Amino acid sequence: MSDLPRKAVTRTAKLAALPLGIAGRATWGFGKRIVGESAELVGRELQQRTAEQLFKVLGELKGGAMKFGQALSVFESALPEEVAGPYRAALTKLQEAAPPMPTRTVHAVLEERLGEGWHELFLEFEDKPAAAASIGQVHRGVWHDGREVAVKVQYPGAGEALLSDLNQLSRFSRLLGPLIPGMDIKPLIAELKDRVSEELDYGLEAQAQQAHAEEFTDDPDVVVPQVVHQSDQVLVTEWMDGIPLSEIISDGTQEQRDRAGQLLARFLFSGPARTGLLHADPHPGNFRLLPGGPEGEDDWRLGVLDFGTVDRLPGGLPATIGESLRMTLDGEAEAVYELLCVEGFVKETIELDPDAVMDYLLPIIEPAQVEEFTFTRGWMRSQAARVADPRSPAYQLGKQLNLPPSYLLIHRVTLSTIGVLCQLGATVRLREELEEWLPGFVPEDPADGEEAVAEA
Repeated sequence: MSDLPRKAVTRTAKLAALPLGIAGRATWGFGKRIVGESAELVGRELQQRTAEQLFKVLGELKGGAMKFGQALSVFESALPEEVAGPYRAALTKLQEAAPPMPTRTVHAVLEERLGEGWHELFLEFEDKPAAAASIGQVHRGVWHDGREVAVKVQYPGAGEALLSDLNQLSRFSRLLGPLIPGMDIKPLIAELKDRVSEELDYGLEAQAQQAHAEEFTDDPDVVVPQVVHQSDQVLVTEWMDGIPLSEIISDGTQEQRDRAGQLLARFLFSGPARTGLLHADPHPGNFRLLPGGPEGEDDWRLGVLDFGTVDRLPGGLPATIGESLRMTLDGEAEAVYELLCVEGFVKETIELDPDAVMDYLLPIIEPAQVEEFTFTRGWMRSQAARVADPRSPAYQLGKQLNLPPSYLLIHRVTLSTIGVLCQLGATVRLREELEEWLPGFVPEDPADGEEAVAEA
């Protein structure tokens, strides 16, 4: 029997209690207002209590509830500051930790998947988990060849729990919607559900991680641990120390923030170009800053973990993204609109004004218009408010645009990464990374085509 709360009735009861609890707290807040306490003080206390309840339940359940919480956490910078403050601490907890599964359960999984003599594979194995995630937890150990390793053990019943949670969360997605202005929660949950079977398959994760580890071997900027051993429900990789990105967000120096932001942008755009894979889970718990960058021990590299969710892009990111971004920056409204129609961003039944589409897009791509851009929570909030206000032209136009399924994950990963950059408050030379790695962003030199023809 699993120690993960997996029975649908138990998990559903916990999740179903959330809207009731939130409503109860609203009533409590109203009572406090009646006896004369200020709206601002009551509001903040109410938000804090709601956040504590929401993320306590998500963390306890692990599974899809925690996965949803992690996905939501990177959008925290879009919230108004008076709301974001109380949420921030609760969200950060989700990025790094969750209640551990008992030692006996861990040992049972290891014995079932690695054999009765599993202890002999390790010189050392720490029973206390070093980290916990949505579908598994990580233990530190020393492999039999002396390498320090991370041993990821999947929670028994994780698949059932994941789907049960996400189904339940989708039922009251309208209640959760106000957490992130301008974001439709339902498609996010649907997309997470689509990825469940893939994320549960540690074989696929091992392949994706090893592909990155090999490509980034000896890279001066990015470190990906090698895969050591893999079986169903157990994945052993090289251990990686470093400062978790969540700590850089809360306590890092500006130099660390800027370096982390630059490397995060570089990995987002260079990964698909170099491996044909997009790392699709960019919450801060999956990144580390490690010393020993190109400038020596005082410089930093980016360590990347958890390849359970990836988007397979054999040709890299679609050239349409780079082309439409370049043409928007160049003010080519008609050409941009035509490209968006061809790719399905504008449905055939809808006709929009190309200049209005341009006005909608330009503020979003502001970071690509300049040599370097400082990402801030204030900028993120202004973008969220612009597309979330029903009185805004951007809101009306955004409702008429369509997101083709093939772009859904790319869109979420890009938004999530921008959310993390805003949490970091990093100054990033984004245009430099786009020019280097994004297909279509730099127009092709006609001479290149002539050379290719001549060679043929």
